[in-house]
This record gives sequence, structure tokens and C-alpha cells, in this order.
Amino acid sequence: MPKSWTDNAPAPVVKQESSHLKDPLSYKIKRRLLGVPLNRHTLASQRLNKRNAFGVLSSDCISSSAYGGEQILVALIPAFGLAAFTIFPPMIGIILLMLVAITLLYKDVISTYTRSGSAYLVSRENFGRVVSQIAAVELMFGYIITVAIQSAAGVAALLSTFPELGSLKVELTILIVIILTYLNLRGVKDAGVIFVIPSYLFMGTMFVVFIFGIYRYFNDSLPVYSADTEGLIPIGQAQGLLSVAAMLLILKAFANGSASLTGIEAISDSVPLFKSPEHVNAKKVLILMSMTLGILILGIAWLAKETQAIPYADGTPTVISLVAKAALGDSLIGDILFVLTQLGTMLILFAGANTCFSAFPNMVNMVANDGFLPRRLTQRGHKLVFSNGVFFIAGVASILVIVTSASITILAAIYALGCICWICFNWRWNDKKEFWFQGSKSSEKSNSPCNGHRDCTVYGDSPIPR
Repeated sequence: MPKSWTDNAPAPVVKQESSHLKDPLSYKIKRRLLGVPLNRHTLASQRLNKRNAFGVLSSDCISSSAYGGEQILVALIPAFGLAAFTIFPPMIGIILLMLVAITLLYKDVISTYTRSGSAYLVSRENFGRVVSQIAAVELMFGYIITVAIQSAAGVAALLSTFPELGSLKVELTILIVIILTYLNLRGVKDAGVIFVIPSYLFMGTMFVVFIFGIYRYFNDSLPVYSADTEGLIPIGQAQGLLSVAAMLLILKAFANGSASLTGIEAISDSVPLFKSPEHVNAKKVLILMSMTLGILILGIAWLAKETQAIPYADGTPTVISLVAKAALGDSLIGDILFVLTQLGTMLILFAGANTCFSAFPNMVNMVANDGFLPRRLTQRGHKLVFSNGVFFIAGVASILVIVTSASITILAAIYALGCICWICFNWRWNDKKEFWFQGSKSSEKSNSPCNGHRDCTVYGDSPIPR
């Protein structure tokens, strides 16, 4: 009997059930485009540290400062003329106060729900699965419209620098959505590293704009734009503020401006994406994000008021590009900084759209696990992301871009119909009232600014201590 292969023993044969089948062509293409597949044992390595999480999850919130103030002026100037710049600062002040209130509340929600502070999860825990679907619908609507409006705003920033591309506005916006889809299919971590740079570039260039603007303001060299420039939105006549029509117009402007607070919910919705300890890291990023947003909103609004930057009817040049040009001047250094500012604005807006690609799939995964959406939304793809959720948000956002012709004004108006900031804030506040009320029975104290349901009064959506 042969004792080895060299003794003419038959060569070992691989069992049929253990043999490797040839990969189909479709899988080879997927592997080539998306890279080596990951398994669930490497899921922890896909989590984000604070620096990358700030780039991925804060960009939506921070980038909304680029167009929120502009949308207020779009609503006010046709109704009140140049007097709109007098109404503008108080409205910005109210938005900043709401930013503080919302940030404190989200911080408390993350402390309580340390795994995920999603409005859907919080509502489900306190009111049941059926009632929580209202929060789920609002979140889905908000994320989808945000992808569309952020992509369109980023393209508008590009067109402000290269107006000859104006005829390709819709096509360029769709192309951006496709690129974001591809990047997110490659994995959350890969997308995060790519979008860290735009966040810091935008913040850096805008702070330079503010410094130049302050210097030129005190130097009496900050220019004021003419109201007779061709292509501006219609300029109305000053009128009283106490009429019903005037109040409705102001409320409309405030609803448009509330888009400046878009994306604050992304941190609490995406706590599972953080490295351990998840809730501690999430709260730190939340505070940093809100402080940055507040500075940007205030700085852009101040420059817009001082330069009387009136929006254009077709959306380009944008208000943020007008204030940047006025602050930086026409020198060679100013021109270089202006191009960098527009580049940072464009990239941060695209990065802001990317935030929704990170948060939306995680949210619909929870809803699908509860049986309210197709189970296919719970399946992880090639790079352990919820690929079907990525395709879902990309497809619907693209339809919105096509239907609205990538108009920021129309998209902002649609967004105002179901503004995610206020709806989710209201849900979380009601949920926390329930939590605090239950806790007060056992003399437990909350870390919230309001130490119990009985010690607070709610005005609108805001918890205000008695």
C-alpha cells in the first residue's frame, strides 16, 4: 500500500461541497468598485473617532449656515424692502436661542439613551411603536430633503464661481448624489475620512472671512452692495409689522431660516457609529458642532446686514459668496481666499448631504426591524453599510432634484412644510417630560436644565424653567 504521494498514491481531491465556486461577473465588478468585502467581525473597526465623526456627522449642521440666512432674506426683502435688514438680526437671535435650547435637550437625550437618541427610538420607548411612526416619517422626510437641498446648494456655490455652467445645474446635482452614494457604499469610515477635510476647510476659510470683514468694518472699507443690480429678487416697500399679512410673512421667513438648524439631530441618531464610550464621544461632538454653527450663523448674518447682500432671483451668486467677496476684497490674496472659500463652501455642502447617508440607513434599519418597513433595509452590504437604505435615500432625493430643477428656494419651502428640527425636537421634549415625570416619583434628578416635569413650562417647543 502506498505510504505517500511519491509512492504513486492518488492525489487528494477537494470535496465538492468545500470547493470554491467561480465568482460571477457581477460580484467581480462590485469587488473592483467597492474593494475587499468586510465581515461582521470587523464591524467595530468601522466606528468613528471624534475627529472623523465631526467630519461625517457635523457637516450637515454646519453647512446649513451657508443658506439658512439667505432664505430668510428671500422671504423678507420682497415684502419689506431694505427694511428687511432691520428685521433680520432679531430673527437670527431667536434662531440662535433655539439652537442653544435644542443642543441642551439633545445632550440630555444622548445621556439617557446612550446607544441611540433617535427620535424614533425615544418615541417608541415612551409611546409605543405605532405612535413612533410619526417621528420616523418626519426623520425620513428630513433626511431625504436635506440630501437634495445640500447637493443643490453645493452646486450653487460652484456656479457662483463658474456661472457658465449654469445650464447644467440639475445634471451636476444628480452627479453629486451619485458620487455620494458610491462613497457611502464603500463604508462609513472611508466616507468619513474623505469629508473631514471639507469641514475644517470651510470653517477655516469662513473664520478668515469674518476676520477680514471685522477689519474692513472698523476701517470703513467694507463695501455695501447696490440695490439696483440686475438679477436681484424683487425689492418690496417698507410696511408695518402689526398687520396679519406682515406677521405671516415673518413667520414664513422664520420657517425658511429654521433650515439653519438642519442636521443637529444627526448626532443623536448616529450614536452607534461612535467609538466607545459612544454617548460620551457623541455629546462632545454635539457641543462642538453647535458652537461652530452658532458662530457661523452669526458671522454670515452680520456681514449680510452690513453689506446689504440681496439674494439673486436665480440663486447665484449666493449670499455667502457675496459677503465673502465683500470682506476679502479684490486684491490677489483676496481673490485666492475667495476661491478657497467657495471651494470650502461647495465641499461642506456636499459633505452635509453625506451626513444623511450615514444617519438615514441606521434609522430605517430600526424601523424595518420593528416591521414597519421592508426587511431588506436591515441587510448589511459589501462594506457592512445598510446598502438598501443608501439606495433608498439617493433615489428619492434625485427625484426631488429633478422635480424642483435643483431650486434651493423650492426645496427649502418643501422642507418648511415638515421641518424636522421642530418636529423631532417636540417629540424628544415630550418623551423627556415623560422620563423626568417618572423619575421625579422616585426623587431621581435629571441632568437637564429642567429638573422635572413639574418645574418646567413649555412655550412652543422650548422647555423654559418656571
